[in-house]
Amino acid sequence: MSDQKIKDIVIVGGGTAGWMVAAGLSRLINDKDINIRLIESEAIGTVGVGEATIPHINYYNRLLGLDENEFIRKTNATFKLGIEFVNWGKLGESYVHPFGEYGMAMEGLRFHHFWHRYSQIDPTSSIDDFCLQNLAAKAGKFQRPDGNYKNSPLNSITYAYQFDASLYAKFMREFSETRGVTRTEGKITTVKQHPNSGHIENVTLENGDSFNGDLFIDCSGFRGLLIEQTLQTGYEDWSAMLPCDRAVARGSESIGDPSPYTRATAKSAGWQWRIPLQSRVGNGHVYCSEYMSDSDAVESLNAGIDGTPISAPNFLRFKTGIRKKTWNKNVISLGLAAGFLEPLESTSIHLIQTAVARLMASFPDKNFAQSNVDYYNARTKLEYEQVRDFLILHYYATDREDTAFWRYCKNMDIPDSLKTRIALYKDNARLYRHDNEIFGETSWFAVMHGQGILPKSYHPLANSLPEAELTGRMDQLKRVTQACLDQMPSHQSFIDDFCKAEL
Repeated sequence: MSDQKIKDIVIVGGGTAGWMVAAGLSRLINDKDINIRLIESEAIGTVGVGEATIPHINYYNRLLGLDENEFIRKTNATFKLGIEFVNWGKLGESYVHPFGEYGMAMEGLRFHHFWHRYSQIDPTSSIDDFCLQNLAAKAGKFQRPDGNYKNSPLNSITYAYQFDASLYAKFMREFSETRGVTRTEGKITTVKQHPNSGHIENVTLENGDSFNGDLFIDCSGFRGLLIEQTLQTGYEDWSAMLPCDRAVARGSESIGDPSPYTRATAKSAGWQWRIPLQSRVGNGHVYCSEYMSDSDAVESLNAGIDGTPISAPNFLRFKTGIRKKTWNKNVISLGLAAGFLEPLESTSIHLIQTAVARLMASFPDKNFAQSNVDYYNARTKLEYEQVRDFLILHYYATDREDTAFWRYCKNMDIPDSLKTRIALYKDNARLYRHDNEIFGETSWFAVMHGQGILPKSYHPLANSLPEAELTGRMDQLKRVTQACLDQMPSHQSFIDDFCKAEL
């Protein structure tokens, strides 16, 4: 049994994915016989398209034992309460996908069922009035949850971060090296496979140094040095349903206090992100090359930037989809090497995080049992498909027909799994969360409602409350939510007091 033990783990590629994996493994593997080495080349560089996250990153940070204030300071980070979507359903309209709940469950039902009934009583009511994160985002306020307020929205503030991806990778590297991960600088030129099994045996660098491994983790980005260039695993292309295939990014000066939310503004052939950090703003334009040229994309990006640009445009090309096997033989691909789902809902870092958790749950020996590998691949694909469907919803649920791109999105074929979700909601506002997927009922409701999908009815048991009692409860929820907002500090003052960046 001891002869089959994994002893040498080689991570190929650094950046956010490589160093997140290194940090996670160095924290979770308490075995001095297991060596972790990361090989990266400064000459190759990293992509770093994601500077925004979702709340699940807090689990990872707690697992690593990070000090949040130190983490914020060292990554130039701000806090994120949700994402504002502008011009997605219709031109001139906007909504916020919040990280917190709307209202509260009542009589065993999700809040949105009662709100649908209440909106018929008071058509002027806004769903945002019942979500502290939405109100705080737009008011530029933030605070951490306060346990002194029981049964209050202040006790359950859910948030994520907006940070500099390169500084985050550096932070993860420092964490990893402190815990024994060995970093090797160099460009891999040769990959040797076992003549019978096809497993990777070692990699050789330009300088001739060679490194053996039992388990290889491919974090080499889009090129997939091991998973694709060597093992020729194949790729499942989803670009027919998520047609954007390029992005151009550049930073700009801040022109005011950073907002505690990310903005995604739909453009003529894609969308533009705005991610405010402490000392600058990250901007990018994701677009479809079939409907927009690179030069027009830059022009559109520049037109949507608030401050003065401080970096040259950085172009990226991609194809939305997933490897046919994210784990093939003794190679596990993570990050962009595993697949790509555009950054519309800031899921790239989360997908790395969950892959690390899956890897630990399925950690192999040298036999690499096929059932173990197959299960890992099936769960990974399901997770990607669930995120894929959520992203498709943003494009498909539109009334826009002002450009060829949006006409295509509005009429494109979508997965049956998404058709079912939309049909359930349209019929009676039913929403379900499957297999502990990333996005729950609140997220699906935010996008469907925000982009104009209206249900014919709601759960019949929402009629169980007398109208006067329902109105009283709703009025009370609005008052409590507003009172909580009133006592929150501004986002900037909170940062100044606790975690101002060390720049």
